[in-house]
Amino acid sequence: MTSLPPQPLSPLDGRYRSAVGELGEHLSEAGLNRARVHVEVEWLIAQTDRGFFGSSPLSDHQKASLRQVVADFGQADIDELAGLEATTRHDVKAVEYYVRRRLSDLGLDAISELTHFACTSEDINNLSYAITVRDAVRDVWLPKYRGVIETLETLAREHRDASMLSRTHGQPATPSTMGKELAVFAYRLRRIERQIEATEYLGKFSGATGTFSAHVVAAPDVSWPEVSREFVESLGLTWNPLTTQIESHDWQAELYGKVSHANRVLHNLATDIWTYISLGIFRQIPAPGATGSSTMPHKVNPIRFENAEANLELSSALLDSLAATLVTSRMQRDLTDSSAQRNIGVGFGHSMLALDNIQRGLGEIDLDLVVLAADLDGNWEVLGEAIQTVIRAEVVAGRSTIADPYAMLKELTRGKRVGADELAEFVNGLEIGDEAKQRLLALTPQSYTGIASELVDRLG
Repeated sequence: MTSLPPQPLSPLDGRYRSAVGELGEHLSEAGLNRARVHVEVEWLIAQTDRGFFGSSPLSDHQKASLRQVVADFGQADIDELAGLEATTRHDVKAVEYYVRRRLSDLGLDAISELTHFACTSEDINNLSYAITVRDAVRDVWLPKYRGVIETLETLAREHRDASMLSRTHGQPATPSTMGKELAVFAYRLRRIERQIEATEYLGKFSGATGTFSAHVVAAPDVSWPEVSREFVESLGLTWNPLTTQIESHDWQAELYGKVSHANRVLHNLATDIWTYISLGIFRQIPAPGATGSSTMPHKVNPIRFENAEANLELSSALLDSLAATLVTSRMQRDLTDSSAQRNIGVGFGHSMLALDNIQRGLGEIDLDLVVLAADLDGNWEVLGEAIQTVIRAEVVAGRSTIADPYAMLKELTRGKRVGADELAEFVNGLEIGDEAKQRLLALTPQSYTGIASELVDRLG
């Protein structure tokens, strides 16, 4: 048997690359290295702007040329950094040497020693991770997430009046509308969206143990905390003033917890839609040429929602693990976070893949109003709640003396199928006011939905 050519180990980089590839722009080794170069370049500019150690501010052209190194970062640079790291055996040191080479190319050797000045590797890494995660969430994951919410909101409004039999504990229950039930998911997901949008992306820039020790020895008169704060904030991040060698990663744990929460709500959505499909409430629209089963030609399997379930579970498992691991570091620093953080993209990748499947799946189903109507018509006993509640109100109002209306309706309906005629006969025999009696006689399972339709408007 011949050996295969090099293959992607993760299906995210193979089979599913088209659905998640955009994340690689940020949450990949190359994306991280580009961010590291960006931080090193901006630190050089920040130092020369302040004239540290007799340096002169760079001209606009020189600044633009340095920043162009980041803008043009591509395959040749990825390969060059890989070659440097093969020698240094240290990823951030390789970035430092790479930046020094670019300074030499631009005739800026005079400021070469300001490269990585007073920095520990984590000063560069924590800012680079904050930048890449922030940009991946804001530019890639959140737009996909919002797309699912918008689709749900559209379906909720479209089906706001589609009466359906509810099922609590899997049993027939007070009717709702499909629109209202979908709106519940949209509302839950929107709330989490706002929480994720409010994420603080923290950064530290304070040296080997967070004390600015080397900084102070080199330049005792500089207000290094202020320099650090201004630099971190110039990158669009929130400054963390109190850290060990590492930024404490609490913001990452908070963010991954929220994304994992979103995953679980989406998982709930996927299992509900799957169940509605199994009940015939939603019909699947067959894709031309697609095969549902290798042996049963009639089948159209709900694979979009099943795939989403699996990937949401994988995503949450990874993100939960990251959230638990990253908040702990022995004493002033250990490296458990280093390998862990390289899997951030995998966690978001499985979530992205699930979002893609859910969005596609929601576009491949039709609501079967005939099935909904038949389901309702076969369960008139759900009106027992309405009848006993009206009787109780009539008793309080002095228009009835019926004792224990709940027990009366329990006897009539519990574990039994009761049709329209039986309920009408029962209502006609009740000792209640005529207006209440007429309201109950006019009621059907299809009309017993309260203000479900109006509640859809709560989506805004």
